[in-house]
Amino acid sequence: MDSYKQRFIDLLVRHEVLRFGDFTLKSGRRSPYFINAGQLRTGAAIAGLGEAYAECLQREGLACDLLFGPSYKGVPLAVATAIARSRAGADVAFCFDRKEAKDHGEGGVFVGTAPWDGARVVIVDDVITSGKSIHEAAELLRKAAAVTVAGVVVAVDRMERGRGTVSTLQELQTELGAPVRAIVTIREIAAYLHPRVIDDARLRAIEGYLAEHGA
Repeated sequence: MDSYKQRFIDLLVRHEVLRFGDFTLKSGRRSPYFINAGQLRTGAAIAGLGEAYAECLQREGLACDLLFGPSYKGVPLAVATAIARSRAGADVAFCFDRKEAKDHGEGGVFVGTAPWDGARVVIVDDVITSGKSIHEAAELLRKAAAVTVAGVVVAVDRMERGRGTVSTLQELQTELGAPVRAIVTIREIAAYLHPRVIDDARLRAIEGYLAEHGA
């Protein structure tokens, strides 16, 4: 496993982003683990997150002029990733959306650099569940300008089945017509953390969940 992925998983554990137990997800499924990126709430934590996103974006070769983070959790992701990319010598613009359009000042629905015709946009989000927020983000961007959605980067691929027989991530990739990448998958996390953090019982629970809901 690449060292940047290991650093990222360690970051998730250190800040209790990754939790184990019995959780009911938005989808209604009961999961033995839960991921809450909202736990990354210090400067060092969000800097580490941005570095992982930027590294994934660079390694996957995703062309990017503009980083977009859907409100609200995507806001710090876009900012932190843009900072990390600039430190690596690639200065890119970023923006995020307001929940309600502003009708005074500069107005509009976007904060930061508004999308422009021809821009290659990479959407950054935390975890794909149904893919609804990513679809909404892509639609919002495409309505604003003739942009190309060049890709999507998320923190963790839960490797769950979508509406059909393939994973939600694969479904989203087909529907968007753009690559959708995760920094790590749940199986990479489990393999790296077993047995020092994930014991045999937790590992069996994760594999059981994937046997029932995975693609």
